[in-house]
Amino acid sequence: MKTIYIILIAFIINLQAQDEFRKIENNAFLAGEKLTFDVKYGFVTAGVAEMEIPRETRISGRDAYHVTFKVNTVPSFDVLFKVRDRYETYIDKEGLFPWRFEQHIREGGYSRDFSAFFDQRRGKAKTTEGTYEIPKYVNDILSAFYITRTFDFSNKKIGDRINLQNFYKDKVYPLDVVYRGKEKITVGAGTFNCIIVEPLVQEGGLFKSEGNIIIWLTDDELKIPVKVKTKVIIGSIDAELTGYEGLAGKVISKVD
Repeated sequence: MKTIYIILIAFIINLQAQDEFRKIENNAFLAGEKLTFDVKYGFVTAGVAEMEIPRETRISGRDAYHVTFKVNTVPSFDVLFKVRDRYETYIDKEGLFPWRFEQHIREGGYSRDFSAFFDQRRGKAKTTEGTYEIPKYVNDILSAFYITRTFDFSNKKIGDRINLQNFYKDKVYPLDVVYRGKEKITVGAGTFNCIIVEPLVQEGGLFKSEGNIIIWLTDDELKIPVKVKTKVIIGSIDAELTGYEGLAGKVISKVD
């Protein structure tokens, strides 16, 4: 009886140790946030994108943010190049690492569906294509963006990097976020003082990417994405912020 009791105690201690996850302070976003963007191809508004945290949920016994990102071309652009993309991630509320990721791409004649469950306790990614080893706190591309919003860039020099890791398909890729400086820019939602970052995405980006991505974030605690410039298969596109709601605080970088 004593032996069984000792084994039971050891088992409980082991479970507790497995759940000793990091805690990251987050004042940048919360459930209820919704960001809307016009997606422009040259001077033409080709589509609309929505980045949203519709709710909190429970996954793997943990509180998590359910995050969605959707891009749809407008009807007039569908005849040229139709896009219906949707991404979802479930980000641990305390540790800001993902538990689950989904990607559903419909871009022209290209389509892909992919999902992964990140077993952060056992270091495994269980995907639609197999099971793979992962390092602790590995990101998907969407969760990597949200944790970047919590970083402090105030003492960064141009060219400084923050190192992340991104799992996609069957591999873990380095995902460095490079600080590129500051700039004031005007978009549909107003004029903002911004910091500029460049995520060096090797695989699994938010579009079927074939070039660099530059992101302008509000130069305040929220670090809302104001503009995203990237290359896709049909050329360069810009996503510009047109509206926002449900923010975690005031956008003090807005200057008009």
